Amino acid sequence: MRGNMAHKRKETATVLHQHPLAPGIYDCTLSTSLAKEAGPGQFIAVYPKDKSTLLPRPISICEADGERGTLRIVYRVAGAGTAEFSQWKEGEKVGILGVLGNGFPLDAVKEGQTALLMGGGIGIPPILELAKRLPGSKKIVLGYRDGDCFLKKDLERYADVVIATEDGSIGSRGNVLDAVLENGLEGDVIFSCGPMPMLRAVKDYAARKGIRAYISLEERMACGVGACLGCVCRTRDVDPHSHVHSARICTDGPVFEAQEVDI
Repeated sequence: MRGNMAHKRKETATVLHQHPLAPGIYDCTLSTSLAKEAGPGQFIAVYPKDKSTLLPRPISICEADGERGTLRIVYRVAGAGTAEFSQWKEGEKVGILGVLGNGFPLDAVKEGQTALLMGGGIGIPPILELAKRLPGSKKIVLGYRDGDCFLKKDLERYADVVIATEDGSIGSRGNVLDAVLENGLEGDVIFSCGPMPMLRAVKDYAARKGIRAYISLEERMACGVGACLGCVCRTRDVDPHSHVHSARICTDGPVFEAQEVDI
């Protein structure tokens, strides 16, 4: 497994703008020097101002512009902390910790190979920065509950996009793998982020095809820096930190080679 190469520090970011993308989904751009260090698949921890919520909330990086010093985050309101975030106004100051975690390995795709990028639900935002930075040929498959296809147009700037919806309102009915099979898509390397049932299916699909897959695990986190061991997953290899078959998703991940983890 790869070691954590992220540089962590806490700083105060400024909200540049924010707006809803879909019901319960918000799109926010922050001004922060952390943008220079951010890579696809990494995340930041965002601190609520309401001290009763106590812990920061991990939010994946959707886009990073190091020259402008901006981070774009797209998140779902899931509780008190993110509900507070959804009320942010332009110019508001926000405490963040970053950059956290290991992201997607851009060198995993060799010259002449095609990458399959699969995102499901709130696992779609990290796919955007990956699509921007990943060289070579790529195909993008996105899975939604219904026809609120947030970030679809953004991703279409970088590759052809195929859609799956659970209700069948747009594209293939079902999940991302249903869309892959229905459209006869092929790839040499898979990069994926989404809910756990989707990632299990992607892992099994990659194993059957004999191709490498990198998956970003979604997990509730406490400290976000590997100290509390509150977000561990079982692994094939022994972790040098805990000396057992486990890894800390916040620091060893959230991106893992699929066959390294037992999900």
